[in-house]
Amino acid sequence: MHPLVRTGAVAVAGLAAAVALTGCGHDSGKGDSDKGAADGPASAPADGSDSGSAEDAAALDGTWTGVTNGKAVALSVTAGKAALVADAHVCSGEVKDMGKVMLALKCTDGDTARTMGAVASNDGKTIVVQWDAGGKDTLAKTEPGALPTGLPDLPAP
Repeated sequence: MHPLVRTGAVAVAGLAAAVALTGCGHDSGKGDSDKGAADGPASAPADGSDSGSAEDAAALDGTWTGVTNGKAVALSVTAGKAALVADAHVCSGEVKDMGKVMLALKCTDGDTARTMGAVASNDGKTIVVQWDAGGKDTLAKTEPGALPTGLPDLPAP
């Protein structure tokens, strides 16, 4: 099998797994993962500062997809657990509230480009994650049970 096709197949399989994780059993953020979280959606602070610092971890629940540097990125968050597929890397970990909402991930292949990231903004439809390694992902929320749109095609063999 051609290496590009194999890489594309891994990315698609990971993306499908991420979509499947949030397509089943989504409880709208209610439950044990809401420890200390306010009821209802998070809102921007009254002082008009960046809303990313005021978002609670439960507001990330769902599947988020996008394209960064021409490569598909998929993030799935359920009950404080996160799974990310990006550039043929598969990473998993937790959503943490460290004064701001953070993603703390470990990649199965040892990649470190997306292991610690801060949610810079979240309006419920789009999130921006600023990674400590210097990258930034802008991801759109995908409806439960729907496949994401706008992703690049797999390379031809």
